[in-house]
Amino acid sequence: MSKPKVLVARAVFPEAIARLEEHFEVETNPDDALWSKAQLIGKLKGKAGVFTTGSERIDAEVLDACPDLRICANMAVGYNNFDVPAMTARGVLATNAPDVLTETTADFGFALLMATARRLTESEHFLRAGKWTKWSYDMFAGGEVHGSTLGIIGMGRIGQGIAKRGAHGFGMKVIYHNRSRLAPALEAECKAGYAGKEELLKTADHVVLVVPYTPESHHTIGAAELALMKPTATLINIARGGIVDDAALAAALREKRIAAAGLDVFEGEPQVHPDLLTVPNVVLTPHIASATVPTRRAMADLAVDNLVGYLVHGEPKTPLNPEVVKA
Repeated sequence: MSKPKVLVARAVFPEAIARLEEHFEVETNPDDALWSKAQLIGKLKGKAGVFTTGSERIDAEVLDACPDLRICANMAVGYNNFDVPAMTARGVLATNAPDVLTETTADFGFALLMATARRLTESEHFLRAGKWTKWSYDMFAGGEVHGSTLGIIGMGRIGQGIAKRGAHGFGMKVIYHNRSRLAPALEAECKAGYAGKEELLKTADHVVLVVPYTPESHHTIGAAELALMKPTATLINIARGGIVDDAALAAALREKRIAAAGLDVFEGEPQVHPDLLTVPNVVLTPHIASATVPTRRAMADLAVDNLVGYLVHGEPKTPLNPEVVKA
């Protein structure tokens, strides 16, 4: 009996490909090309499953053109590249890769906060340019981290990880805003108190964004929200591009209405708003919050587990629309 066909849409670990080849006829993308929608549709025709990385948009047009498709497995915790309602309506399973990247991403979020508050990249550029000729008392004096107020918008597992690092490691007062309040025991574990969004923005010395992208969360931080923040405050985005209005942020940074920002995600990435590239008080990284070798391997393994689990055994590990499995 012939094996089901699956597509791996981007270059991934050879070990992940080898695992898939035990069960499927696999088409890969060794050149790691970014396909157009038409190219993606052409590659997906006749495939039962696809291994995606977040850069492949699976929408109604793609689904209608590829009626054999049964599962799309994202090697990412975020899944704003999936039109989940359209997938559910057509009986196509969506899966993601939660949990395995929580601690690594929380580590990076806190690292980005530190780099932003203490002006690390700005000072490094200064040094590399040969401008350091003497010490001065206010040279790259940044914001305090230890003992300051940390505001977290989005208090899922990653947000909780950042809260624990701030409260337990740096003696920070932690406040958070979320769609729903955490259970008292979990708040106590994180040493975090609930706050309204406006109160958080006005109070926090460092604001970290860890919310999923949805149409409702688009531009959670725009000009009005930035105007509420302290002029000494920093903003950190490790969530998704589109959570922040990047143009409004660049203007606030240029005019020093907030002190600094650290961004790992951008609207329209991999393109970056050109105004962000011209302001010195921003730390920019290319969507690498989960980028450790063990974590990226675990993410790839979970995507493989979902493909094998569903197409071979009928039991995916992390379904986003489990009603498809039950149908």
